[in-house]
Amino acid sequence: MEKGWKMTENSYKTPCGCIHYFVNIIDKQKITLVFLPGLTADHRLFEKQTEYFEKKQNVFVWDAPSHALSRPFTNNYSLSDMAEWLDKILAKEEIYNPIIIGQSMGGYLAQMYMELYPDKIKGFISIDSAPLQKSYMTAMEIWLLERAEPLYKIYPWKALLRAGSGGCAETEYGQNLMRKMMMSYDPDPKEYARLAGFGYRMLAEAIKSDRSYHISCPALLICGEKDKAGSAKSYNKKWHQREGVPLKWIKNAGHNSNADQPDEVNRLIEEFISEVEGFISEADRRGVFG
Repeated sequence: MEKGWKMTENSYKTPCGCIHYFVNIIDKQKITLVFLPGLTADHRLFEKQTEYFEKKQNVFVWDAPSHALSRPFTNNYSLSDMAEWLDKILAKEEIYNPIIIGQSMGGYLAQMYMELYPDKIKGFISIDSAPLQKSYMTAMEIWLLERAEPLYKIYPWKALLRAGSGGCAETEYGQNLMRKMMMSYDPDPKEYARLAGFGYRMLAEAIKSDRSYHISCPALLICGEKDKAGSAKSYNKKWHQREGVPLKWIKNAGHNSNADQPDEVNRLIEEFISEVEGFISEADRRGVFG
């Protein structure tokens, strides 16, 4: 746990391993910000968000299965399994009004959660993620996702560290943070390659399942103007155009835009919370929510 955090560490056992997470609940009736880090990142990715929000909002962040503290973990599960485990953890912690904020793979997981539990999610913020709908992807892109692991295995670890930190962030803080998170796997770089390969295969499986992945709640897309990860920028443009979801570009930010420009991203999250609270209040008045 990071210095200065007021959050409580807890864990949840699954058949594949134990998931570790951090939570700080001020008022169970209020909105809870549920932060989901991307592939190979962990709870530290959102340290600038949790530090800012933990005194005024309910906050939850986890180390995803097979990541950081949530190890050892058997890589034998699906994105829908992860969504089910997340739902059970939120129920255990009595979190009933989640705004789910997912970065990259965390954004894909948020969409799977929304698919399985459309009535439970109160808001969705995608940070440098992309739509899960199959219609956005080419057959070649899905084919490459399924075959990413060998590429990671042949890359020298020091080169991967440089590419991972430099490719995900633009600022010194953002790059150092990504490097620090990647160093969790330094004792066994092959574990990092296995995790990345497994994550991309799991993503391909979720896309190929061809579910609707309909956005059923207020939503916001956030993307770094200098995001170099895959086709994230073009996906977000198409997502915004097709779904009409607001899209905010973050200047001088890469794939981990919340780490590169935390003040701007925190401001956008804060504005979104106000919108969602207004939406819930209006729905309560009309008797939409039970």
